[in-house]
Amino acid sequence: MRRDRRLFTVGLAALAVTGCTGGPGTAPRAGAAAVDPAFLPQPNAAYDSWVAAFKDRARARGITDATLTAAFRGQGFLPGVIDRDRNQTEFKRSLEDYLAIVAPEEKVTFGRQAYARQRAALNQVSAQTGVAPEILASIWGVESYFGTKKGTIPVISATSTLAWEGRRGRFFESNLLDALRIVQTGDARPNQLVGSWAGAMGHTQLIPNAYQANAVDFDGDGKRDIWSDNPIDAFATTARFLTRAGWRSGQPWGLEVRLPAGFDAGLTGRSRKRSVASWSGLGVRPARGGALPEAGSAAILAPMGVTSPAFLVFHNFDMILRYNPSENYGLGVGYLAMRLSGGAPLVGQFGPDANGLTQADRKALQRGLTRAGFDAGTADGVIGRKTIAAIEGYQRREGLSVTGTPSRGLLDRLR
Repeated sequence: MRRDRRLFTVGLAALAVTGCTGGPGTAPRAGAAAVDPAFLPQPNAAYDSWVAAFKDRARARGITDATLTAAFRGQGFLPGVIDRDRNQTEFKRSLEDYLAIVAPEEKVTFGRQAYARQRAALNQVSAQTGVAPEILASIWGVESYFGTKKGTIPVISATSTLAWEGRRGRFFESNLLDALRIVQTGDARPNQLVGSWAGAMGHTQLIPNAYQANAVDFDGDGKRDIWSDNPIDAFATTARFLTRAGWRSGQPWGLEVRLPAGFDAGLTGRSRKRSVASWSGLGVRPARGGALPEAGSAAILAPMGVTSPAFLVFHNFDMILRYNPSENYGLGVGYLAMRLSGGAPLVGQFGPDANGLTQADRKALQRGLTRAGFDAGTADGVIGRKTIAAIEGYQRREGLSVTGTPSRGLLDRLR
């Protein structure tokens, strides 16, 4: 699916391009953290002219002057959202890095507690929709760190900036109009409309188009509220989206599998589906033993090669991709769902990266840099901007060639 046709966005997961995921103790609520200047309104005459013309189009579509005045008060051009639109983590990172960002062990621990607190609500929604509660909880976790990181970027500014910029102008103008309709109908106040760089909002990071098409007042309080501390309407809205996409109740998304020695990499990919019996005949086995589930035709995904972790994915995996079309996203949601339900980490190992370092090596490198006085951020094994800056600082101080590239030699110096 083309990105401009998706109804939902990754939201906060896409903000992790630095490789720093933070933890539940430091998770900021809207307005609690310092704002990057790139996400503060900046002067732009061309943008201002576009907004003036847009307001005429909005009035023609039933948006009142009162709504336009209230919604655009304090809004403006945000250059940061344009950069983020071109650097989405789930499309840029390896699967190993992506899982380290969206499902580190501390997040699994925190998430299991959040899942337990919301189990009754999740089970209620699941009983009515057929969407597995752990999948809904996982999307909640991937999108907003279980409601603790719902975003701080003004939706009106973000969508208007991206509409003006034009690469996906019609898509974002449509979302801007729907954001204004949210204000006009009273579902939310303008200051509640904050979220990700792409205008995704609330617990499960709905963009305005998706909100208007799927939002549910599940608790019957008269509001389709995806912003408050009670996430049940957000769970129900996400479930409605997945069921409308074609989610099959009682069916798995997929599972980790073990591939036989010499497995043909040409058989991998979502377009190369086979029956479960066929995969079994080729020697594909569940990574933790037992038999493969019979859930219709399935594909093998091995994003980092057939000697790295591999997965057998079914129809419902494709439905997760309707929420976000990145295969890394789908595997991240599936993996976190499994962990939230008590499952263990992956059996398969990813092995060394292009620099000859394993994830454990990269974590050790980050810890060593921090000990040496160069803050590499969370020791998660993801080499992001902060780690690269720390490497460069260390190399510069030590009189080394400044490359910003991790290496075995650098790790040995820092031990």
